[in-house]
Amino acid sequence: MDHFPIFLSLNKNRVVISGGGEAAKAKLRLLLKTSANIEVFAEQPDPEIIEWARTRQLRLAQMPLTADLIRGAALFYAANEDASKDHQVAALARSVGALVNIVDNLHDSQFITPAIVDRDPVIVAIGTEGTAPVLARAIKADIESRLPGTVGTLARLANSFRTKAQALPFGRKRREFWREFFFSVGPRALANGGEEKVKNGLADLLDRHQNSRQTSGHVAFVGAGPGDPELLTLKARKALDTADIVIYDRLVGAPILELARREAILINAGKEGFGASTCQKDINTMIVEHAASGAQVLRLKGGDATVFGRLDEEIEACDAAGISWHIVPGITAASASVAAIGQSMTRRGRNTSVRYLTGHDMRGFADHDWADLAKEDTVAAIYMGKKSARFIQGRLLMHGAQRSTPITIVENASRPDQRILAATLDTLPHVLEKSNVSGPALTLYGLAPRAAEAQLINQTLQEFA
Repeated sequence: MDHFPIFLSLNKNRVVISGGGEAAKAKLRLLLKTSANIEVFAEQPDPEIIEWARTRQLRLAQMPLTADLIRGAALFYAANEDASKDHQVAALARSVGALVNIVDNLHDSQFITPAIVDRDPVIVAIGTEGTAPVLARAIKADIESRLPGTVGTLARLANSFRTKAQALPFGRKRREFWREFFFSVGPRALANGGEEKVKNGLADLLDRHQNSRQTSGHVAFVGAGPGDPELLTLKARKALDTADIVIYDRLVGAPILELARREAILINAGKEGFGASTCQKDINTMIVEHAASGAQVLRLKGGDATVFGRLDEEIEACDAAGISWHIVPGITAASASVAAIGQSMTRRGRNTSVRYLTGHDMRGFADHDWADLAKEDTVAAIYMGKKSARFIQGRLLMHGAQRSTPITIVENASRPDQRILAATLDTLPHVLEKSNVSGPALTLYGLAPRAAEAQLINQTLQEFA
C-alpha cells in the first residue's frame, strides 16, 4: 500500500487550485462539497468557475501564482492541463509545505483523490493507487446502488445522540444498541415518521438496552477454510463481524484475520506438530474465561473445525462451565486440495469410500489399518503427513501397496503461494525433502493431478496400440 487512506479535515482550511479548465472543474465539483476555503488561480477561467466565484463558493484570482500565495494551504492541485506549467506550480507549492496533487500525474503527486460515495456524514472512499480509475468508478457505482440514501440522515441523528448512548457500557452492549438502531429501529422509524420519530425511537431503544440484562458470553467454533478468504462461509464472516475475542490457530492467515472487527482482541493459540505450541489445556481455559466474562468468543480454526481440530475437548470445557456454543463448519483442506488438482475424491468404478487420516497423533506417528489402505484404488486425504511420510510409506509397502501408487502433495491449498507436487508412494519422502515443503500440506493418497493422470493414460494406450 503506497497510499495510506485518511480523512483530512478541510473545515475552514485553504485549498488552492492552479488552472481554470475541465481538469480544475472536475476537482472543484468535489471540493465544493466540503467546508474548505477554496482559491482558484487561473488567468482564463471557465465560465462555470467564474459563476462559482460570483456566488462566493470560491475565491478566483486571475493572476500569476507565487509561492507566497500558496503558503498556508492544506492542499494544492496543479490542474493546468499543461505538464510544464503543472511541474512549475507544483514546485512552488512544495517549497512552502503544501501537499501536492498533479492531475493525471500519479508519479509526481503526494496524494491522490479517491472515488467517493457521498452519504454525508457517511463517506466511502475508493482507491486503486491511481492504476485503475475505471475499476474505482465501477466499485463506486456498485456501492451507491447498495447504500440507502437515508444512511447519512441516520448517521447524523446518531451523532447527536452519541453522548447519551455513552451511558451504556463500552463494548458489546453499546455495539448491539447501535447495530439495532442502524439496521432495524432507525430505518423503520425514518420510513414511518421522519426524523422526529427516529429521535423518539433512539430514546426508547436506549431505555430498553439500559434495562436489559447483561447478555451471556457465547463461543462460536468456526472453520476458517483452507486459506483463501473468499472460501469463508457467510456464517463465518458474520461471526467475525460480531466477535469480541478471536482465538485463532497457526493455519489462519492474515487476510482472514483482517476481516475481524478492528476492536476485537486477537489471540494466537497456534499449535504445531513436534514444534512450539500453546497447550490444549491453556486454550480451553482461555475460551472459558473470556466467555464467562460475557464476551462473544470466536474460536477460529483452519479448514473445518470438526476435522482434526480437537474440537470435542473445547466443547467439553464449555459444557463443564455452562457456556453456550455453536459450530460453523468450514471448507476442509482436503476439499480445496482435490479441487486444486482437478480431481474428485470418489469416482464410480474406482472407489466408493474415502479416508481422512492424520499423520501423527498425541502419541507420535499415527497407526491405521494399513492392510486395508494398501488395497488397489484406495483414496485417502492425509493431514499433517510431512514428518510422517517415511513412516507411512514403510507401513503401506510392508502391507502390499504398489510403489507406483500415485500421490499428490498440495502445499498452502487455495492460497496465492499454493504448490502442487506429483509423486508416487516410492518417491514420496524424496519429493517432500527435495521440494522443501515448509507450509501446511495435505497428502492425497491414490490421486494424481488430472493433467498428469491423463498423460499417463495416453502413454499406456500408445504402448498397447
